[in-house]
Amino acid sequence: MNIGQIVFRNIKLPYDKDEGYALESALRKAEKLGVSAKLEDLRIHKKSVDARRINGKPSFVYSISLPTDQAPDKAALEKFDAAYMASDDIDIVYGNQTLESRPIVVGFGPCGMFAAMLLAENGYRPIVIERGSDADNRRAAVKRFYKTGVLEESNIQFGAGGAGTFSDGKLVTRINDPRCSYVLESMVKLGAPDEILYSAKPHVGTDKLLGVVRNAAHRIKELGGEIKYNTKLSDVVVENGKITRIKTSDGEEYETSVLVLAVGHSARDTYEMLFSKGVSMEAKPFSVGVRVEHFQTRVDESLYGKLAGDPRLPKGEYALSHREGGRAVYTFCMCPGGEVVAAASEEGGVVTNGMSSFARDGKNAHAAIAVSVSPEDFGSSPLDGVEFQRRLERRAFELGGGKYKAPCETVGDFIEGKTSALRTPGIIRPTYMNGNIKVARLDSIFPTYVNSMLKRGFEVFGGKMRCFKDPAAPLTGVETRTSAPLRILRGESYTALGIDNLYPAGEGAGYAGGITSAAVDGINIAVAIMERYKAE
Repeated sequence: MNIGQIVFRNIKLPYDKDEGYALESALRKAEKLGVSAKLEDLRIHKKSVDARRINGKPSFVYSISLPTDQAPDKAALEKFDAAYMASDDIDIVYGNQTLESRPIVVGFGPCGMFAAMLLAENGYRPIVIERGSDADNRRAAVKRFYKTGVLEESNIQFGAGGAGTFSDGKLVTRINDPRCSYVLESMVKLGAPDEILYSAKPHVGTDKLLGVVRNAAHRIKELGGEIKYNTKLSDVVVENGKITRIKTSDGEEYETSVLVLAVGHSARDTYEMLFSKGVSMEAKPFSVGVRVEHFQTRVDESLYGKLAGDPRLPKGEYALSHREGGRAVYTFCMCPGGEVVAAASEEGGVVTNGMSSFARDGKNAHAAIAVSVSPEDFGSSPLDGVEFQRRLERRAFELGGGKYKAPCETVGDFIEGKTSALRTPGIIRPTYMNGNIKVARLDSIFPTYVNSMLKRGFEVFGGKMRCFKDPAAPLTGVETRTSAPLRILRGESYTALGIDNLYPAGEGAGYAGGITSAAVDGINIAVAIMERYKAE
């Protein structure tokens, strides 16, 4: 039985060279290591593009994996730029405490989904409460919002799959956890494309994610779990350091032995309710900014030069950052070939986010240009960050003139800061809500320190990529939901401070920053529950 794998890293080939050469290179290294291997045993572990052109050509960089029950010593592995990775299977030692009632998972984003799925697969029959609707009805609600301007409870932030469902579906993460592989493999089983298993920058796209979410829901229910859509957590009853029951928006009450709180970063009313109950929280840093759009062809040209458009090269994408004076400006949630989406979740506020399909075949590329803010900027009370976000969103709504139109101007106008210079964005057509924008001064939304860092960012980024020098590129605001504005405090056992059976989890609780890391946190929470309690 294989107990792990050897990964041979940094095998670089010209982009037009067949990937079989990478497999053969790894095979030669395995032979020199003295590890038994056949070519058919080798797999592409990761594949990334290096846009730096050597001899006029960009390169692909491969990592090749070899399943093995042999673990060469570390020095020998390092000699061949290789590493041994143990199995990422989840081993669980089940606890012996009795669950008096079924575990409840609040929120069906990636964190709640993976927590509920793992619990269901092990016989714990969880009940999932999701304030939005299922995948299909949620999609219909978003279409209605775009058509009518009437915001519903089920929207781009709330509903099956969480906020990440209406995004590029990026699965890139900075956490180094073997359970990331488990997440990717699980998503493939649920219908995601196989290539996410080896792409260095895996993404699923909104069109594919909806199917993954639909299949995950089916999996949970066929294993005895329950999912209650259009049902919001409205109250919790805390007695003797434990949550004994909860109340929901439909008037129902549920007794609970375990409550997993995976509500996402936009559940502000839930934050407020928990704060009133004495749940320990603290304000945390996050970022705010605007969305910039360029033609995808211009991004490709900035990265690949004359080779832009070669079908062997992926759609160009970027990640840029600059730090100055203790503050950062950076690109966030870059979406090749996508659209800027209307991501409001409260009436009277405009919020932007980004979305792409799996094919990334839209005309425009876009990204948030975000500036870091901290409690020193907006206040140290746990809910002060929420109010800071709200002020920006309401100002954007006001500038847009209502009906969730978004304020928009060109990069050139924003940098010049002159009302007389305002002009309707030119040939790069803004994609927000099918072009439902109003030209307005974006610098009237933000504090001075945000405006100055945004302008500095465009200056620096323009020195790295030609597309950022385009003064006609449209900017749409505001981007405020980059991450949770607070953290719900928990201890090493994953339980909330002072509440023994409440498990704050995922991005909404301040412990993740994207689909994969949120899913991993959900898995960790489920494992902690199972190691403590036995199934009913």
